[in-house]
Amino acid sequence: MDDANRLESLGYKQELTRSLSRLTNYGMTLSVVSITSGITSLFAYGLNTGGPVVMVWGWIVVALFTICVGLSMAEICSAYPTAGGLYFWAAHLVPTQYKPLVSWFTGWFNLMGQFTAVASVDFGLAMLVGSVISVGVGNWSPQPWHIVLIHLGLIISHGICNSLGPRVLLWITYVSTWWQLFAPVIIAIALLAVGKGEHHTGGFVFTTFVNRTGWTSSIYVVLIGLLQAQYCLAGYDSAAYMCEETKRADIAGPWGMISALVGSVFLGWFFLISLITGVRNYESTVKSETGFAVTQILLDNFGRSWTLVLMCILLITCWLCGLLTVTATSRMIYGFSRDNALPWSHVWQKIHPRLACPLNGVWLACLIGFLFGLPYLVNSTAYTAITSFCTICIYVAYGLPILCKILSPIAFSHGPFHLGRCSSYLNVIALLWICLIVVLFVLPPEHPVTATNMNYSSVGFGTILLVSSFVYIFSARHWFKGPRTNVTTDNELKSSTNSET
Repeated sequence: MDDANRLESLGYKQELTRSLSRLTNYGMTLSVVSITSGITSLFAYGLNTGGPVVMVWGWIVVALFTICVGLSMAEICSAYPTAGGLYFWAAHLVPTQYKPLVSWFTGWFNLMGQFTAVASVDFGLAMLVGSVISVGVGNWSPQPWHIVLIHLGLIISHGICNSLGPRVLLWITYVSTWWQLFAPVIIAIALLAVGKGEHHTGGFVFTTFVNRTGWTSSIYVVLIGLLQAQYCLAGYDSAAYMCEETKRADIAGPWGMISALVGSVFLGWFFLISLITGVRNYESTVKSETGFAVTQILLDNFGRSWTLVLMCILLITCWLCGLLTVTATSRMIYGFSRDNALPWSHVWQKIHPRLACPLNGVWLACLIGFLFGLPYLVNSTAYTAITSFCTICIYVAYGLPILCKILSPIAFSHGPFHLGRCSSYLNVIALLWICLIVVLFVLPPEHPVTATNMNYSSVGFGTILLVSSFVYIFSARHWFKGPRTNVTTDNELKSSTNSET
């Protein structure tokens, strides 16, 4: 069965252009995961919450459990290769009467996770740009409003590039695939080979524990320190959102998901270790005047000129990550609105006839992504809360279809990629891990807890849960029916036209 017929069997007509191969699906997913962006954004957080030992060994622990999540999702993706992704999977893994309920909550948590992913990637990039300008100009320290304006410019650039059509996007994806691989390797080799860090010892990298949080419990600090790794190893579900633009999607989608995740695990660990060995002065790195710990590490090791060169490599890597995160988010918006789940769904589901992309969905992703960055004007710790909120929402959305698969009386009909006898065991492990990290990442990272350093992701998570529940109970349950076919509708229109003729 070819891709268009496979999609039609799931209830949808082919509207997007299938221009992605297995390689480009993998490359796009690798770019969205982008360990370079994630590690650089939260490196100072890791230095404070456990330090090198938690960052290095915590990465491995998180990676092992995250691969269980990724394998569980890849198996379901192979069975249901649609742009709707997670919410579509959840709806088809439960009896008919529960379809609207599970797809509604899965979709909304996923959507909020995607919006905050756009915000966190681009806002982290904005702070990185600010630190590079600080190094280049000299005596200049970016104010919050400077960072917000840079964030706006980055968001607009990503919206424009996503509005240029599939050919441009395909070319960018090819470039990004190799850039995401080589950029961290180049910087890592430079640090390990010629860096001047004072801690080129295994003892410092693999055994040093640092607690700068104010909490007295080392176990608590270790657990909240896992956020850096878990935030980095997210976004691999983007392979699913691109399935309707991918050839042999029932194979390419899951393999893109798993290969990007596993590749990011190994590449990220190597990059992380190289940065830790480059730490010259722990205190000045954490409290860098440049505003970014990684910038300070490069500055201490290579001086101003080479730091600017290496930081430009990092900037391009993070910019490509932000661009393709907007792409994946727009496809999720398209899929969700196609099933009438968003306000003004008829606007967001439109495919531009010439550009062959959900143009309105692209700019909606950019708008909401920008709005999520505005709290930084009031509270400088808002970025950490956004990353926590992003991780929680995304992983709740990951867990719901896995939970449905475990509990549903409906027999799961797998696709070409499946886990065989290991499926149920991996599903349970994945679900237990998701439950743990959802609890961990709403906890406050610093003590004493104040209005400034509080982890507001708990407020965001509770708000989304309450609002989505309220809307579903009092409104959506009367009109939202879960994933609905648009193939049947087209056939009915044809029949109606023939009868009138």
